[in-house]
Amino acid sequence: MPDQDVRLQHLKVWLDEQLAILFAEQGWGTVPPATLTAASSDASFRRYFRWEGAGRSFVVMDAPPPQENCKPFVDIAFLLAKSGINVPKIYAEDLERGFLLLNDLGNKTYLDVIGSENADDLFKDALQALLAFQQLPMVAPLPSYDVALLRRELELFPEWYVKRELGIEFDSTQQTLWQQVSDLLIDSALAQPKVLVHRDYMPRNLMLSEPNPGVLDFQDAVYGPVTYDVTCLFKDAFLSWPEERVRGWLEDYWQQASALDIPVQPDFEDFLRASDLMGVQRHLKVIGIFARIYHRDGKPRYLGDVPRFFAYIDAVIARRPELADLGELLAGLRAGATA
Repeated sequence: MPDQDVRLQHLKVWLDEQLAILFAEQGWGTVPPATLTAASSDASFRRYFRWEGAGRSFVVMDAPPPQENCKPFVDIAFLLAKSGINVPKIYAEDLERGFLLLNDLGNKTYLDVIGSENADDLFKDALQALLAFQQLPMVAPLPSYDVALLRRELELFPEWYVKRELGIEFDSTQQTLWQQVSDLLIDSALAQPKVLVHRDYMPRNLMLSEPNPGVLDFQDAVYGPVTYDVTCLFKDAFLSWPEERVRGWLEDYWQQASALDIPVQPDFEDFLRASDLMGVQRHLKVIGIFARIYHRDGKPRYLGDVPRFFAYIDAVIARRPELADLGELLAGLRAGATA
């Protein structure tokens, strides 16, 4: 896009200035010749570039206002770093223009390297980081996962997936079912004890790093349900695990959290139910987001992962009779879509 190219020129000028200051401050001499390559982009408008020269590397974030706001990233990075979490160190910032200069946490995400053999070890590290930030006192000026936010997220499903992707409008019966399901999921979320919630704590946002993991993409953090992040970690957008294995990991987390006085549900079965319902809320939201990314932003690749989320939801419906309304609703949508 032409406007992005103009941004990139501005970013390069800013980067040269900031690196000159940083190298002088650190006593590293003059800035060496270097390459600037795309490090990654995500489902938002943010882009990342990697600067590499003479054995040093940095990551530059380009978060164009008004679509993106860097300040939450800066504030929450500071907050998480206080609990010993390996988050990017911020060397320079221009919040007005949406530029950040960060240290490089590596170029391999958990998603790049995880497999059935190393998953236990990688998830063990991920749980240590999660437990660390769940112990932070809830004193930062972060928003809460309240009724409005939970409902706004859920409404992405009928608005973008049902209406835009399937081309179906809820009839009055379906609307009633949807309302009942939404109320159940929201009530379950609100009934849970609250902690700091990353909101996208999954292998794609965890870097293989030292100390492990490096944690990214935390700028949307809120105070909310204790099961949210751990459910997100094991019921991921881009890879799935056998249910028995997930249950074992959840139990490991639950035992450790209980021992650290993190306010998990005292009974493991109650914790599992809360996790199941929290997962369904998130999965419906993400299905809506993936449809929106396609229809609004022209990025079709995320839609390919929608069946994974329906598989998660179907598995929960099968063991949670209270979600029969959702089962009926989804069956009707599938029939309508094939018709």
